[in-house]
This record gives sequence, C-alpha cells and structure tokens, in this order.
Amino acid sequence: MNVTSLPFDADAMLAGLKPWVECESPTFDAAAVDRMMDLAAYDLASAGAEIERIPGRMGYGGSVRARFPHKDFGKPGILISGHLDTVHPVGTLAKNPWRIEDGKCYGPGIQDMKGGNYISVEALRQLALAGIETPLPVTVLFTPDEEVGTPSTRELIEMEARKNKYVLVPEPAHREGSAVTGRFAIARFNVKTTGRPSHAGWALKDGRSAIAAMARKIQEIEAMTTDDCTFSVGVVHAGQWVNCVSSTCEAEVLSMAKKQQDLDRGVERMLALNGEENDVTIEVTRGVTRPVWEPDEGTLQVYELARGICAEMGFDLSHCSAGGGSDGNFTGALGIPTLDSIGVRGKGLHTLNEHIEVDSLVERARLMAGLLTRLK
Repeated sequence: MNVTSLPFDADAMLAGLKPWVECESPTFDAAAVDRMMDLAAYDLASAGAEIERIPGRMGYGGSVRARFPHKDFGKPGILISGHLDTVHPVGTLAKNPWRIEDGKCYGPGIQDMKGGNYISVEALRQLALAGIETPLPVTVLFTPDEEVGTPSTRELIEMEARKNKYVLVPEPAHREGSAVTGRFAIARFNVKTTGRPSHAGWALKDGRSAIAAMARKIQEIEAMTTDDCTFSVGVVHAGQWVNCVSSTCEAEVLSMAKKQQDLDRGVERMLALNGEENDVTIEVTRGVTRPVWEPDEGTLQVYELARGICAEMGFDLSHCSAGGGSDGNFTGALGIPTLDSIGVRGKGLHTLNEHIEVDSLVERARLMAGLLTRLK
C-alpha cells in the first residue's frame, strides 16, 4: 500500500485528539484514568473494533482491549500497546492548556503518550474506511499505570504480547525522531528511615530525626551513580509538625542501567543499605522492575521495514536503545519483535512545556498504517 494514499488530515486529528488531552488522567486518580479509557474505547469502537473493558486493580484504573475484525481473528497478529495515564495531576491544564502555536500543539500528556495512541487509532480507522484489510489481525491494549512502573498490568501486557507476532509501541519519538529498538533496565526502591521522636525545641537532643538521616542517605544513594548505573531520588514524604522531631521518612528511588548485570549490581548496593546508623533504622525494599530489552534480529527486521516506509515519505528513520521505561521493556525482553517510540515527535514530556509537532501527526499515522499493512 502507498502510505500517502490514505487521507490523513492534521486538523481532523487535532480535533479528535483535543478531548483526549483535555481529559486529564494522572496515574493515581483511577476515576480520571477510567474517564480517559471511556474516550479511547468510544473512538476504537467507532473505528470498528470489538471492545473489552478490563477492571483495574491495586487502586489503579482499568484497561481497554480492542480487537479488529479479521479473517484470522484470534490468531497471532500485531499488538499495539500503550498507556493512557500521565504524570500530570488534574489541574495541569490551567498551566499548560491546549493550544496551537508555531506548528506545535501543547497540553499535558499530549506527547507521552496520548498523541501516539491517537494516531494509532486514526490509522486503523482510515484503513477500515478504505476497506483495506491488514495481513495480520490487530489488537490494541491501553493500560493505566505505565508511569509508575506498570505494577498492576505487567502480566496483562506480557500475556497479550505472547499471543501476537509483533508489538508496536507508539511512545513519543526519541531524539531527532528516531525509533527505539531497545531499552535500559529499570528498578524502583522504597526507602524508609525510622528515628526517635521528641519535641523539636527543649528536647531536641533526645530525638533522632528520620528526615536528617534520609537527607544524608539521599546524598549517599545519588553518589552511587556511574555511567553504567544511575540512582535518583524523586519522591520524599515526611513530617507533619515543625515542632516535632520526625520519627519516619519515606523516599522512592529510581535506578537505570544499560545492561541487566549492571542493574543487578545496583540492586545489591541498594539492598545493602539496610541497617541502623546513629539509632536510626534504614529499610530498603525493592519495587517494580523493568527488564533490559536488547535489540534482536526480529526487532531489527521490523525497524528496517519501518525505515523503508519512512524513506517513501522522504526521510530516514534512525533507531537506538533508550533510557526510560515502556511496555517495550516487557515485550522485547520476551523476545517478541517490538518497535518502540514510533509515536509523535515533540518535546517537554513530563513538564509544563509538553508539546508535539503538528506535522508529525500525519507522518506517524502513515508510518503506523504502513506497518500494519506490511507486517506479515
């Protein structure tokens, strides 16, 4: 199929994407994520899919699984895997409202990754309207908790991936618009310091501050960062009364490594921090982990197919292994050919400057349609 033959229209896609972006869906607000899943389910159904709503668990929102009609329905095909949760709390629209300026469209979650998910749905809709059947059946799975490591839906993603021959992940395009064919390993940790409470004035010397101990421990943890394995403390919770020496403090740590053995050593170093210092107890527990995904022959073959499609559109698609987690960590590590970061181009993800380049909507919709019609 000539990828330029389908009538993708950027203005029409912006009109369809706007309700998605204005439906704020932070991971920890299950009701908000479910409202976003409602919008996606409607658009997928209107594109011709059979919709299944999967209830959420562990306090997170639910998921949407959409299967498109096909003569080989139920046989291994293509899985499009994405998330509809964002890092932006409800109310972020007031700070980064939907707007189009200088060829860029702004809004919370538009780049990561509502834009990429939407162009995938639009590609399927245009194929259906044109009466073009893909060589393989297509399933779309949207999940609610990727931004916190996918604790509630990893098994769902992996099981769905095992049913298919290929996985396409429309995460935002990497730097310079490249695709991703591998991802670093990621581990999360919870750290808790437990001290001894006292009045923060006249009895200060009797207390042992959990906050002060955590501050020292944060410096120690982040100082463990090397080129091979990084450590970053991104969340800290402690204290309620300024006139009390804090008895507990909790933090969350993210570690990332290019190779699994480097992450394994990092895990050992983090767990070795358990113990007691100056009458303060330090507890380190391991949280969710994303395995390293290294490119294999199957993944590189899918990349070469995508590169050929992009060449027809007049540009070269590069590829790389990348930091930052995605569903691709899971599916690629299973050995299933996976192509990641084929979503929209943009900048500022996870910030109040998050935006996409409007001209990438048609470009990436054509790339997705090309892959869906050529993967066999």
